[in-house]
Amino acid sequence: MQELTPAQFSVLERLAARGFTIVAFPLYASAIGVRRDSFAALLVPIEGGGLRILGDPCYLIDGNLSVRVNRKGRSMFVWKSREIEATPELLTELSRFAADVSGLLLPVV
Repeated sequence: MQELTPAQFSVLERLAARGFTIVAFPLYASAIGVRRDSFAALLVPIEGGGLRILGDPCYLIDGNLSVRVNRKGRSMFVWKSREIEATPELLTELSRFAADVSGLLLPVV
């Protein structure tokens, strides 16, 4: 992974100050993981010194990044053989998490 700029460190500090934990996900060694409660997102550096979300924020199953799929007409979070229903409450929390992360990635003016 490349060296982070002072602006990128500043973003990570803002995230940490707002209750996010900076974590590593070994399968995504080139990305920076951020986690809060049962949700996580992967961040990658962008030109100009910022960070952006890689893919979609997700629900954690046993500490692992899940994917959201539709099975038999139901939305599910899946990791390996584990499945958890993507209830309206979980989807609302995930949406809030994603908005919070995105908002903190914006430059401070």
